[in-house]
Amino acid sequence: MKNHFVLLDLIFYVVFPLAVWNLTRDPIGDYYAMLLSSVPGIIYTVYRFMALKKVNVFGLYMISTLVVGTLIDVLAGNAIRLLWYNVIYAYVLAGLFLLTIVIKKPIALYFALDFTELQGDDRAFNKRLFYQKKIYRIFSWIVAGFAFQNILSATLKAWLITEYGVEAFDKGIILRQVINWGLTFIIMAGFFYISKIINESPQLIEKVKQDMKEEKLSS
Repeated sequence: MKNHFVLLDLIFYVVFPLAVWNLTRDPIGDYYAMLLSSVPGIIYTVYRFMALKKVNVFGLYMISTLVVGTLIDVLAGNAIRLLWYNVIYAYVLAGLFLLTIVIKKPIALYFALDFTELQGDDRAFNKRLFYQKKIYRIFSWIVAGFAFQNILSATLKAWLITEYGVEAFDKGIILRQVINWGLTFIIMAGFFYISKIINESPQLIEKVKQDMKEEKLSS
């Protein structure tokens, strides 16, 4: 099923929302059509969370952003305010991503820890390995990519709202996915590069092993 996530993303984040929006906006109004169009994505996001079968940083991130995003949509009250609230939310999320770099806890590093732990790797060892300067720097750049993704998407959505008003909703759906996929490929390249560095740098692994061994002996 994991091999089909790109197709499922397209169906639940683009096809279904656009179909629900266009089929229901006349009978129930723009605002409620927007809320209804988010339901397929919410159900799918919960499914992806359940597929992890474990509560971790990535799972908590998925659920918290889902809950906050849904609350923002419900509390908006009307269609145009909903669109602007989502723009503001994207900027805030970008700021939170950058904050994790400032406090030296880049969230991408913890996502990677979650995924490697699910594959059976030792979390404590990998955390020490990922904080090695050469690897840590790349994780920070990946988080900067997350932030840029949100800033770019929010800025373009703000422009669409200014130009088209409520009609920006369906354009924003497609635009958001195009941006997300495009930058996701770049971000994934960063993760693959980290894997390449680790595979080609056995001295880093040995250094971490030695450091942990010395700490254990000293304690």
